[in-house]
Amino acid sequence: MIRTITQQDIPSITAIYREYVLHSTATFEIEPPTEQQMQARIESFAAHYPCLVYETDDHRIAGYCYAHPWKEKAAYQHTLETTIYLDPSQKGKGIGKQLMEQLVNTCRNQGHHALIACITAENRPSCAFHEALGFEQVSLFKEVGIKFGRLLDVADYELILDK
Repeated sequence: MIRTITQQDIPSITAIYREYVLHSTATFEIEPPTEQQMQARIESFAAHYPCLVYETDDHRIAGYCYAHPWKEKAAYQHTLETTIYLDPSQKGKGIGKQLMEQLVNTCRNQGHHALIACITAENRPSCAFHEALGFEQVSLFKEVGIKFGRLLDVADYELILDK
């Protein structure tokens, strides 16, 4: 079941994200946020933008996604950035697709114009996932992040919502 993130979801969301911070280049964060930091992050976005979780039949959080401002200047107010993370044990079950389709539809219904996904370019599964949802690669920034002692590229993918 897909629903809005609640306070009770914060420990699960934090644990899911922690795995990506510590063991992957899917995020450029180096230190995992605490539950309090994650709660503050989610609360700041949830006041204005969709923040969703996928809860399994046995009440586990299988993944989460949210939209947040892409840039802070007023001219960008109709463009949002998307974030999605799944519990690694839940990949390949269609959960990510369901979450993102709900996020896209909610953003569209709220009157937003474009969504941006910033993806580590070597993360081919995420690039392919976003392409399958209709996102198109619009930029490639070379060697803009360092993680695990490696210089990494970032690709931006965009989805225009009112097409």
